[in-house]
Amino acid sequence: QVQLVESGGGLVQPGGSLRLSCAASGSISSFYAMGWYRQAPGKQRELVARITNDGRRNFADSVKGRFTISGDNAANTVYLQMNSLKPEDTAVYYCNAFWTGRNYWGQGTQVTVSS
Repeated sequence: QVQLVESGGGLVQPGGSLRLSCAASGSISSFYAMGWYRQAPGKQRELVARITNDGRRNFADSVKGRFTISGDNAANTVYLQMNSLKPEDTAVYYCNAFWTGRNYWGQGTQVTVSS
């Protein structure tokens, strides 16, 4: 069983930055992939960024050039650095891990971009 705990969400003005953290209960180097998804009110959950255990990264078109994803194997933590935030980035952000054929999810952290 994998447990994921997100932190770092909050309220930020447009153009600002936030860094989300996802602490995993297991060794993240053993996961096939970890990523961040988000869900805005009335919308489906969507992939934001993902990193595989061999270092490949992919991003949603809407965040390319603004968001980065990285992992710290020693801390079993994955980060999402979000820069140049826009109001349309407002959503609940969920950490995801794909391991042994299953998806695991964190509880989510709210990100609100507003002036």
